[in-house]
Amino acid sequence: MKHYSTILLRFSAFFALLGAVIGSHMAGAGGYEFKTVHAHILVVGWLSLFAFAVFYKLFTPANRTVAAIHVWTTIIGTFGLTIGMWLYFVRPFNIGDTFTTAFFIVGGTVLLISFVFFFILTFMKTEEVNNSAAKR
Repeated sequence: MKHYSTILLRFSAFFALLGAVIGSHMAGAGGYEFKTVHAHILVVGWLSLFAFAVFYKLFTPANRTVAAIHVWTTIIGTFGLTIGMWLYFVRPFNIGDTFTTAFFIVGGTVLLISFVFFFILTFMKTEEVNNSAAKR
């Protein structure tokens, strides 16, 4: 289960770097067409994934299946939502509205499902990690 903490932490770092690069680009270019995507990459991608990584570092959920579903829907949903937002708001390609809207909605829905699974996990039996092991 502790590998979930590492996986989420690494994806969190990826989204933190991506959000910082996009923010730097917007500041340098003087254009804010990426502001909505930038904000969601940082809040959902960086902060939420980091918080989930801390949860898995501190607790061991009793139900491995629910934990696995949570982790992978979080990662897939975060990519889906942020890429969908980019396609929808920035329109970098000449893709139809139906596809971009569907991509955006499906990504967001998968992410919402991940938050439901996290909510469920917090009410299930968990074991706290031994403090001496957490200090390593």
